[in-house]
Amino acid sequence: MKQSKIKLLIIEDEEFDVIRIKNTLKLFKEEIEIIEIFSTGLDAISFLEAGKNKCDVVILDYQISGGLYGKELIKEIKMIDNSLQVVIITKMTINQSDPDFANALISAGAFWFGTKNPMDIEDYIYQPTDFILAIINGYNKRLLELEKNSLEQKNSKSQKKLEENLEDQMKNWEMVGISSQFQSIMGQLEKYAPIDANILITGESGTGKELIARNIHSKSKRKFEKLITLNCSAIPINLIESELFGYEKGAFTDAKNEKIGFFQQANGGTLFLDEVSEIPLEAQAKLLRVLETGEIDKIGRKQNTFVNVRVIAATNKNLAKEISENRFREDLFYRLNILNINIPPLKERKSDIGLLLDYFLKRYLNKYELKNLDFTDEAKNYLLNHSWPGNVRQIKNVIQRLVLLANESIDLVSVKMSLGENVNVNKFKITLQSDEKISTLKDAEFEFRREYTKFVRSKTETDAEASKLLGIAPSNFHRLCKELGLK
Repeated sequence: MKQSKIKLLIIEDEEFDVIRIKNTLKLFKEEIEIIEIFSTGLDAISFLEAGKNKCDVVILDYQISGGLYGKELIKEIKMIDNSLQVVIITKMTINQSDPDFANALISAGAFWFGTKNPMDIEDYIYQPTDFILAIINGYNKRLLELEKNSLEQKNSKSQKKLEENLEDQMKNWEMVGISSQFQSIMGQLEKYAPIDANILITGESGTGKELIARNIHSKSKRKFEKLITLNCSAIPINLIESELFGYEKGAFTDAKNEKIGFFQQANGGTLFLDEVSEIPLEAQAKLLRVLETGEIDKIGRKQNTFVNVRVIAATNKNLAKEISENRFREDLFYRLNILNINIPPLKERKSDIGLLLDYFLKRYLNKYELKNLDFTDEAKNYLLNHSWPGNVRQIKNVIQRLVLLANESIDLVSVKMSLGENVNVNKFKITLQSDEKISTLKDAEFEFRREYTKFVRSKTETDAEASKLLGIAPSNFHRLCKELGLK
């Protein structure tokens, strides 16, 4: 691919010197072209301001006329485009080895300078070889500057994109509460997140332990690295070691390829171990080793493998009891519990319930693009006084179900059904006209069963839930719906 020509801008107020420059460049007309010549600095600045990348190198007479010249003109050019390279030529009677003059030019932004003297050389610029080399080297430096600027812009955009993505993720990880207990937790979170130490989060199921872990990671020094989560209770006991630490190819019969464990996947970032108490004792010993030395004990390993991982662990069990009953290592507990956050159950922070109800209602209305609706006073009071044994997770699931099933508002019947409580429909209004044909008892029963089953189905999310409320087996519910023409 043919290289593009080097484009020159000349700022020179003496025609004689312009001719000398042109003559010097004649032998290089295939590589270098003059795109514009100006006799004043102000005209040159106006040209450059009109559009960047029109030229690569500026040839500048140091003592140009017109009010803007010398170091000030160099600075103006560099302010417009810092990648432009300025080559100075001058008639000044100076000692070219004068370090003060050279330093002043370089500080102003010049790339090279040379003299137009002696005057007896009429056809060419003095030092023609150095002059041409300065132009070529200046052009190459400009290319490097442009590439550097491009990389910096890309890096800046990538960094901005990462930050935007993190902000978007954090919207999904928003934490809501006004109770003193909640405020205390948030204070701990802000304090612990920047500290690169292991954290143990304790609390009942559904209190939001994983949400806490995600917020800690997003506010830590590792926020742009991976957050890997593992529910230890969901992994079979015989697979937990290979999942955590991985194994080498050929470590056992079925090891056809190397497996990268969760610790290696999280290298440089954070590993969240949910239900950490479910890890078997043998694997606990290996986990302790990683926490102490950073070394992974891979199955069939041939060499040492080290990782840099911050571990956040969580459990809904009493680890002190687990330790006393020899189901959890005491030394591992101390390694995990360097910092601790305990989340009280929702029943102990009732002032958070109303805020959570409103938060999840708004969230799911927006998610499903549904019209605004609200709780009836009776339904809201019932929800506020509910015990919420499933904590925040239960509120989230119940509100999602209510939003999907509600019509004009969320009433008490819908609330009780969404909570899985028995609902007695004890009043049916049947209007009969005098001239209306009287149905047989069998037909009336059929119509009642049909309407009542339709009603229950409208208030539930699944057939299994509807069959439970009706008190019949799922298979019988399916047959009933077919019988009633609802399937």
